[in-house]
Amino acid sequence: MGPADAMKSSTLHHIELGGRVVDYWLVRSKTARRIRVRVGPDGVEIVEPISRNCQDVPDFLAANARWVVDQLDRAEQLRGLRRATRREGREILFRGEPTLIRVEATISRAAGNVVRLVDGEIHVSRGAGSRTRVARSLELWLRREARRQVESHLEAITTRLGRHPERVYVMGQRTKWGNCSSRRNLSFNWRLILAPDYVLHYLVTHEAVHLAVPDHSAKFWLTVKRLCRDTERARQWLVTHAGDLKIDLRTSCAD
Repeated sequence: MGPADAMKSSTLHHIELGGRVVDYWLVRSKTARRIRVRVGPDGVEIVEPISRNCQDVPDFLAANARWVVDQLDRAEQLRGLRRATRREGREILFRGEPTLIRVEATISRAAGNVVRLVDGEIHVSRGAGSRTRVARSLELWLRREARRQVESHLEAITTRLGRHPERVYVMGQRTKWGNCSSRRNLSFNWRLILAPDYVLHYLVTHEAVHLAVPDHSAKFWLTVKRLCRDTERARQWLVTHAGDLKIDLRTSCAD
């Protein structure tokens, strides 16, 4: 998808192909000259010239149903292989990308471990005098990264809303990605730093909007979508990949 298309919002649609319901994202473009389709790990994306009839896309997908289903099956197989690789190796998602964890012993007598992002990899240097487990050091680093990103998004969103939280927590909730309490405190799951940035942005927006609209009314969702154009895309990613975020760092970076 070209730069002009990337500026446009996408809408989620559904169609039955080959006996299965397929979700696809539709982008209507002023610059596209023909219907384009892309099938990848995030699903099916269709770019349609704005001059075309809206029925053209379902007809196009129906005519190419076998190819689309085959590509979806292939993408699912590749996703399964990547997950198996992560389980066997020292790799986790970080900001939506599979990221290698390298644990290095040092001769330093430092009392603690040092975690750094180096050339797209997470390096954990173990101090010879450290008694802290690698998994604990990595989690603390990920929590700090999560807080930094959460606060960055919050600053922009709450300024536009004109509402600000009392306190912001980054925690390790087991069942929630975020929460807005009756005391106007916001809390977020540190594992959101493992997801793509647009997913974290959506969750921060979702909870921040609750400072102004406490329920999930039409007004709430209109406000969320006004502040976060990737709302539907982010929700779909969470439905598909939530399990990838619920990791046990002890198995990813054993001491």
